[in-house]
Order: sequence, then structure tokens, then C-alpha cells
Amino acid sequence: MKTVAFHTLGCKLNYSETSTLSRMIEKEGMQKVDFTEAADVYVINTCSVTENADKECKMLVRQIRRRSPDAGVVITGCYAQLKPKEISEIEGVDMVLGAAEKFNLVHHIKTLQPQTQPQVYSCDIDEVNIFHSSFSYGNRTRSFLKVQDGCDYSCTFCTIPLARGESRSDTVSGAVSKAKEIAALGTKEIVLTGINLGDFKNGEEDFFDLIKALDEVEGIERYRISSIEPNLLTDEIIDWVSVSKRFMPHFHIPLQSGSDKILKLMRRRYLSDLYKSRVEKIKSAMPHACIGADVIVGFPGETDEDFKTTFDFIHSLPISYLHVFTYSERLNTLATSLPNAVPMHIRKQRNQTLRNLSLKLMHHFRNQFENTTRKVLFESENKNGMMEGYSDNYLRISVPFDENKINQIVEVKIQEQQLSQVQNEVMA
Repeated sequence: MKTVAFHTLGCKLNYSETSTLSRMIEKEGMQKVDFTEAADVYVINTCSVTENADKECKMLVRQIRRRSPDAGVVITGCYAQLKPKEISEIEGVDMVLGAAEKFNLVHHIKTLQPQTQPQVYSCDIDEVNIFHSSFSYGNRTRSFLKVQDGCDYSCTFCTIPLARGESRSDTVSGAVSKAKEIAALGTKEIVLTGINLGDFKNGEEDFFDLIKALDEVEGIERYRISSIEPNLLTDEIIDWVSVSKRFMPHFHIPLQSGSDKILKLMRRRYLSDLYKSRVEKIKSAMPHACIGADVIVGFPGETDEDFKTTFDFIHSLPISYLHVFTYSERLNTLATSLPNAVPMHIRKQRNQTLRNLSLKLMHHFRNQFENTTRKVLFESENKNGMMEGYSDNYLRISVPFDENKINQIVEVKIQEQQLSQVQNEVMA
């Protein structure tokens, strides 16, 4: 029996795909093993949003070769699609699978032989136009369900359209079928994922049709929308989530910059006024809702004044937390040709400034719910006698371990110590 180990870099979408790939190899009689163990084949599903993901891929290959020098090493994912030649030149790599070949992994593993030169199976990204459904399943109480892939937007900093291809989606009935399959496995929560999730479209079906249909699936008690562009987050969606049976009051809305000048340079499809209106609409309909935002600092042309505008804009809104990214130059993106690059040390300073702001936002949001009761879905891991779970509005709660609470939704009166432990972890 051939043993295969997987490692995933990057986003929730990658995790859903890796999980599906691992189930595919098991159906073919192969055995999935932990990535830290000896295996016949190692598969790395890569990301290429940041330089760190590229560097981590190289480091992982070196680790594999030290552990299992005769194993086969297969690289797939976004980095593999964007830079197949570069990956093939990494010592120890046997096979590179581009976007169109990822879901042919079983066939490629069966035919994998020791090679003096790595085998590269890539393609023109314009040929990638098939949607492959996937979802994650493991020890956690939630599953990441992929319902959309690719992107038709042309943000000047982003390589994702080059790595993932054009926007394409599952059908509503297909997504509902997968949700029922996940429910049958005993999973209580689904996180909907996609590259541009709000752009879900199949014929006359759109994202609003999707969430209405999913809300009727028995067995799934919670849904979360992983990330949705502000220009695609309509009043209709917000109003509907506010009265939904199963969709949680939790939104993650990419901002990238609070400066309209920078948003235009990025070719985003909204300006700050629209973003503000989305946040205000959510809080009007759901005052208890959690709202997260992505922000990029150090984009070309971002002056101290532009950054201050972003800081002040975020500070003025009831946002709950930030994911902060330092801009890095990516090959074949329009942003690399823009003038007035920001020095790296300033980019890092701005990153730290916004991370500190994020801590304050998180503390403020969490402290609002001290001594209130929220419904919490608990996970299975025993962390030194404690267990954790997320409330409906994405508060991370820690309580003494009780196996009877695993994968159960429990009403918890939130005490200060249950939140402060999380805050200390974040600050560390």
C-alpha cells in the first residue's frame, strides 16, 4: 500500500482541496499518513500570495529529503501554476502539477517514477475553466466548502487570476448536495469558501440563491461566509443573514486601503464610502456582528498621509479585527510598474501599527460581550485541560475540557478570563 502525506500552504480554499485530494487517494487504496512521518509520496499544495509561502515550500522539500530521501515529492497549487520552472529547479522535487492537473493527482501518483529531471504538468491558465468541488473534513467541528473558484477581477497587486483562472462556480444543487454529505459526517458548521465568493454564479443562480438554499439543509447548524467583496455584499444578503436560521453574524470584508487614491491604484471595485456603508448596514441590522477586514500596507505610492487616512478610516468604523498584509512585489502584476515604491522598513512599520490597532479593535469587540450569554460550538482538542470553541459572532471562548461538549453548541456566559486568555495568545 502506497503511503501519501499532504501539507497545505495558504488559504481555506487550499485546505478544502487538500482534504478532498486525500480522500481521493484513500479511495484508490492508498494510505494517508501525517506529513511528519515517513511516506512514499509527499504532496505540497502551495500558495503564492506572499513570498513567505514560496520560501516555505523550499524549506519543506529540504525537510522531506532529510526524512525520506527516496520519497516522491509532488508540488501543486498556485505557486506550481505560476512558477512551474522555478519549482522544477528546486532540488528534490519530482513532479509539478499546474491548476488543470491538480485533481488528476491519483493518476500522477500511480505513474510517478524516479526521474533525473522533474516532470512538469502545467497549462495555459486560459484553459482552466472546470469547477472541481471540494470540502475539508477532519477532527474539527467545521468544514470548509468550496463553492467558487477563480477570479475575473484585475486588481493590480494580485496573481490569483493567473494562478486560478477565470471565475467559475458550483451549481446551487451541487453545493447543497455537498452540504448534506458534510452533515452526514456529523459536522455542525460549514465555512463557504471561494476565490471571489460573492461572484458565485451559475446560469441564473447567484450567491443569494445559494445561501437561501443552504439555509434549508438539515444537520448543518451553522454557516459562515469566509470573505466577500464589499461591492458584492448587497443589502439583500445582509438583511437575509440577519434573520437566517443558520448563517452566523460574522462577515469578513476585504478593505485593502482606506485611501481612495490607493484603492484606485489597486483597481478595486469600490471606494471607501461604499465600504463604510456596508459596515454600517451590518451593524444596523446586527449590532452584535463580528466584522473582519483585510488590509495591505506599503502599496506603491502610499504616502504617510495615505496610510494615516487608512488608519483613521479603520479606527472610525466598528470593525472587530484586521488581517494585515505587507505589500510584496509579485511577478506579472501591474503594481510592479507603478512608481514611488515604499521602502521595506516603512512597510514593516505600517504593518506593526495596524496589527496593534487590530489588537485594540479585538479587545474592544470582545469586551462588549463580557457577562453576556452566547452560543458556542466547541472543538475536540484538549489544551492542557481546556477546550475552545467559537460563538455565533466569532468570539473564541476557552472553558475547562468536557468531552460531552465536543461538537456541541452550548450556551456560555462569557467571563473575562475566558476572553483574556485569547487576547494574550494574540498578543504573543
